[in-house]
Formats: sequence, structure tokens, C-alpha cells
Amino acid sequence: MTKLKVGMISFAHGHAHSYLKSLLELPEVEIVGIADEKSSRVESVVSKHGLRYFADHQELLKTDADAVVICSENVNHAGQVIAAAEAGKHVLCEKPLGLSVAEMERMIEVCETNGVQLMTAFPCRYLAAVAKAKKAVEQGEIGEILAIKGTNRGTAPGGWFTEPGLSGGGALLDHTVHVMDLMNWFTGSKVTDVYAYCNTLFHEGLEVDDAGMIHVKFANGTIGVLDTSWSRPKSFPTWGDVTMEIIGSKGHLSIDAFAQSNMLYSDSLGKGVSMFYGDPMDFYMVKAFVHALLAGESVPITGLDGLRSTEVALAGYRSVKQGESVAIS
Repeated sequence: MTKLKVGMISFAHGHAHSYLKSLLELPEVEIVGIADEKSSRVESVVSKHGLRYFADHQELLKTDADAVVICSENVNHAGQVIAAAEAGKHVLCEKPLGLSVAEMERMIEVCETNGVQLMTAFPCRYLAAVAKAKKAVEQGEIGEILAIKGTNRGTAPGGWFTEPGLSGGGALLDHTVHVMDLMNWFTGSKVTDVYAYCNTLFHEGLEVDDAGMIHVKFANGTIGVLDTSWSRPKSFPTWGDVTMEIIGSKGHLSIDAFAQSNMLYSDSLGKGVSMFYGDPMDFYMVKAFVHALLAGESVPITGLDGLRSTEVALAGYRSVKQGESVAIS
């Protein structure tokens, strides 16, 4: 069996644990090691799975890895993607892809120049409810999409996510990109105008925004609105949600992507807990990345997809600063 050799760079983002689990479940993958400047973040998984540890990601890039998965702080994505591409490694990068349009364009350019593929980590495309809704739209079951109302509300993640120098923004950046990618994917169009609101309403003393609403207009005339707020308290039974109400010229689609769940009520936990039993979106996304590379095919979610969703969030911050709608060229 031909195997894809994969390394991981940073466990700063919690999604790294799920991505590692997914890689370990794929027999066609060989994990060459994990790089993280903070050994404390990875020592348990390195020890548990007998993996090689690198204190410097540049050392990992000197190995015979075919690809790397990057889950570092947002501010480090660009530099690490570019370094990986220059080392001839394909890349799966955590969202948001970058912190400026210019650096994301540079990331895409360097990957293309070096003949490697760049995939943005948007696992929500692999949720069953989302995938089935996309198929219904493609089959014309609701006609032309006229408007989309979405939510990606969650609890405040804490840690480096709330440090502007590492995250590049708050809830408006963190929670715009997933559902905006779905809106881009469903409409097949590009956002041209953005009007947004953000503030710090739920967590006193936070250095970044924890509340956000973003309104968009697409080139094909579709309009959208998205609640990106970290508005869920710690006592809430889930981390958050991904929903979309899609209004078509011939019908309507209502998507609650994490509705496949049981509720657990336990005094020892102190609160009700939602236990999701739906398909593992991270596994299917990682599997799609691996299979595309092994088959010599294009990755299903590109760096350009990552740019298209992130540029909307960045335009949202400009809109807030200017107090008016802003255009995206």
C-alpha cells in the first residue's frame, strides 16, 4: 500500500487532537512526527503514540514528509505554510488561512510555485446535514438562492484566541469563516459588499470582540447575514452551533448541522451536556485531503476558498471601523 507521510506543526489549536486521531485511523498514512515549540502541548500525544518530536518545525520540514497539517496560532499560519511549501510539502492549514489578503495571496502563490497543494481546514462541509443540503441545492429543489441567514455562535475559547497579537481578531474573525465558507460554497458566488458590527459584550476586560454580526451581498445578488458571537455561557450544553436558513425562489432549507445529539444530565458534570453522534466531520475532511494527494487530484477545499471566507471577516473589521458598508474587489 502506498502511504502518505504526514507531519503535524503545532497543537496550539485544539482541532489538532482530532486531526491526529483521524490520521491515526487511516492505514494509508504514516505520521513522521509532531513539531511544537511548546513541548508541554504535545508531550502526552507524542508519548502515547510513540511519535517523533521536533522543537522546531523547520527540522520536521527536513524529513521525508509528503504533507503537513498546521494547527498553530493564527499569526503563524502564513510563515509556516510558506516554509512548508518551499520544502516541497503539501499543506492542510487550520482556519482562518491568514490575517491579511496580501499574506494569503502570498501563501497560495508560493504553494503553486513549488508545485504543492494548499487545503484550508473547513470540516463543516463534511457534516451530513450540510452535505445533503448542498446536494438538494445542486438538484434545484429550492430554485435560486435568494438569501441565507446563518449562525456560528459559541463559547469564548480563551487562551491565545483572545490575544490580538496571536489571533488577529476576536469572534468576528474566528466564527465568520466556517459558515461564510458554506455560504460561498452553496451560492457559487463571491461576496462583493460587507457591513458588520462587533463589540465586547459578554466578557468584561476581553481584548478582542466577542459579539459580531456580519451582512454580505454576493455578486449574483444573494444576500446573507451571520451571527458570529461568542455568546454562549460556560454552562451551555454545547460549544456552539452551525445553522443556516436558506431561502430559495422555489423553496426553503433549514440546516441545524449539529442536531444529531443526545442530552446527558449528570450531577457530577454540573450541567446538561449535548453528545453529538453524527458523522465525524474532521475525519472525513482529513481523509479527503489524504486521498486527493495519494490520487494526484486537487484537494476539495483550496487555499483560495480559505482566502474568500477570511477576506469577508477582514472586510467586516474595516466596516466596523468606518461605520459603513465596504466593498471587496
